[in-house]
Amino acid sequence: MDLESTGLDDVDREVVRELQADGRLQYETLAQRVGLSRPAVRARVQRLLDSGALRVVAIVHPAVQGVTASGHVSIDVRGEAEPVARAVAALPQAPFVTLAAGRRPVVAELRAADFPALTEVLDRVRALPGVEGVQAQVYTRVIKDPYLMPAAPADGSLDEVDRHLLDILQLDGRLPFADLAERVGLSPGATRARTLRLMDSGVARVVALVRPEVLGLGFLCGFAVRLEGAAAGAAERIASWPQVSYLSACVGSADLVGTVTAESLGAVRRTLEAVRACPGVRSVESWLHLELVKERYDLGRKVQHTATPGRH
Repeated sequence: MDLESTGLDDVDREVVRELQADGRLQYETLAQRVGLSRPAVRARVQRLLDSGALRVVAIVHPAVQGVTASGHVSIDVRGEAEPVARAVAALPQAPFVTLAAGRRPVVAELRAADFPALTEVLDRVRALPGVEGVQAQVYTRVIKDPYLMPAAPADGSLDEVDRHLLDILQLDGRLPFADLAERVGLSPGATRARTLRLMDSGVARVVALVRPEVLGLGFLCGFAVRLEGAAAGAAERIASWPQVSYLSACVGSADLVGTVTAESLGAVRRTLEAVRACPGVRSVESWLHLELVKERYDLGRKVQHTATPGRH
């Protein structure tokens, strides 16, 4: 669906922003924050969900799922880029794929169980029809992520009921506790306690997934940074800017890889200029995301399973 055709007004956008921070926010609380009645805000949320403009899902921390290796890949192609992007998007280990304007027309993020499995996925990408070459930066530390806690949860031990809860919430993050309880075979009280424990411990977050243009932030630009020496504080300084929606430290041809999300090309340009002027930055390469082919961070346990060597 073309999300720009869904007719969101300012109140809808405020509802979305609140759900981006807490996808399980109660309707009564949400109504108070946006200045509507509870029935009115419930109707708005349901309309957004039905239209496809909004999805509310649990994002489980990759480390909890045994997904410990990830990286950014830029792909050279022979001929048209879109078929290559669609083929990469079909891989369960690729949560994020775009068509881009820049040196390489396809950009993706890959996640796998471990570094051997990540290498295997990279080999699969290289073998796809139309792929000319792949440049990869392997993430060593996620500095800023709109969907995840900055650090892995202290206690990632889960039993089968926990995992069942998370699998359900990855499909519908706003499912009422009573319905969750019926599906996992616990009382509503016990289900609520388990769910809150999983959220509070950083195992997962329930968030609203929405394309940036729905919020008037229709310009996404990726960038790769080379640093001078240790460049103490440069990464944290760049991550502190609100227009920088994502930033990771990595090894490869760049030291940092990030994303600028902004309301205009002018705002993108100003942010990139600020990155270039940041003390410790030696060089910056950038690319504009033209089309979001795939963004699915609610990948569940299938990433862990299919990334295991020998399963391909």
